[in-house]
Amino acid sequence: MEIKRTQAALDAFKKFVIKQARTRLTKGKKNVSKDLYNSLKADVKASENSFRMEFIMADYGLFVDKGVSGTDKKYNTPYSFTNKRPPAEPLAKWAKKRNIRLRDEGGRFKKGNYTTIGHILARSIFKKGIKPSLFFTIPFEQGFKKLPEELEKAFALDVEDFLAYTLKEDRLR
Repeated sequence: MEIKRTQAALDAFKKFVIKQARTRLTKGKKNVSKDLYNSLKADVKASENSFRMEFIMADYGLFVDKGVSGTDKKYNTPYSFTNKRPPAEPLAKWAKKRNIRLRDEGGRFKKGNYTTIGHILARSIFKKGIKPSLFFTIPFEQGFKKLPEELEKAFALDVEDFLAYTLKEDRLR
């Protein structure tokens, strides 16, 4: 038996969550390199007795979504910096893409040493943490609230098709 409508409802849920998460990343100005944006994917697998859905994103996406408490500033999140700072190299690359530069005493831009900026940013993030963006959590919860009703209707229609097919097969025997 194929469960087309149920699979379609889950596919629509998947597409909604990914589209909304990408929109929230862009509007929240968390989309400089597009690495996280492009890493958002979902996989729906159907078997005879069950469905499985898996959302996939870059490893650091969870920290951008849920946030990370710093040593000085705390957030409502399971993650926190305690004794290890975030890596400076990706932050230096981020600063370069954003054209963030240091100024000298006269207010002029210094010739860029982005490694230094990366270390400054790492220290700041270590202390202040990362504020939760909920770029994924909010769309997932919104879509999930709508999902049970849509899924129930789709599944009921698939069961009706299955019963009609089964009854038709019985009549042919």
